[in-house]
Amino acid sequence: MTNERLLLDLLNTTPVVEGRPRDELADVDAGRRWLADHDQPATAEEWDAVREARSVLQAVIRGGRSSESLAPFVADVSSRPTIAGDGIAWVLDLPEGRTAAARAVLAWGALSESSPGRLRACANPECRLFLIDHSRPNTARWCSMAVCGNRMKARRHHERSRNAS
Repeated sequence: MTNERLLLDLLNTTPVVEGRPRDELADVDAGRRWLADHDQPATAEEWDAVREARSVLQAVIRGGRSSESLAPFVADVSSRPTIAGDGIAWVLDLPEGRTAAARAVLAWGALSESSPGRLRACANPECRLFLIDHSRPNTARWCSMAVCGNRMKARRHHERSRNAS
């Protein structure tokens, strides 16, 4: 699994289901299962750190917090060179107890640098999901065209029809 996928999956663990907000990492058992499913250490300490990182990442992406608030999650992260085959490979050293949180924040940083503005919250105000826009024109607005996009377009059409009467 890529760190980008880990990041997006983490951000999207607080969906709205049938009109109700849900937290897929609400308890330690659910969190440990989620971590294991994402090939991350499944400890209570990791669960706590990844929940906190999720909250801060969501706020940073939505513009409610500064990126400096992510610093604690990448403190003590380093990478070191090692000889691999005919070249050098870089090995990431992550602090125990917050490896998933650090990976998610590092993925956010890499994505912010390589594709600025492409990671964003869904434009549906009733949705709490995020998307990474991989479209060429960078115009994706919804987490899902089939769900949120369709709802928003239908809502706008209904409002225009009602106002035209």
